[in-house]
Amino acid sequence: MNPIVTVQEAVTAFADWNEPTAAELDEIEREMPLIRADVDLIDAQIIAMDHTPNEVDTRRVRRALARVLTEYRVLANRTTNETVGGAA
Repeated sequence: MNPIVTVQEAVTAFADWNEPTAAELDEIEREMPLIRADVDLIDAQIIAMDHTPNEVDTRRVRRALARVLTEYRVLANRTTNETVGGAA
């Protein structure tokens, strides 16, 4: 008979020290407009897949995709313009 043992990774996976740092939370907050735009795009695509796509669905998906690309561009420009410490 095999003894029952706990898996250490499963026990410590939810330890208090495993929380996101303040810097990671700030980065998530900085990326939140892009995340919301991605969710809107997925919602528009799901709506279009639910039935035969019509002109309104096509416009909705195109607008959502344009918003994703805009938010991505804004985020990329913002991170490019920021100075990374220690780089020479």
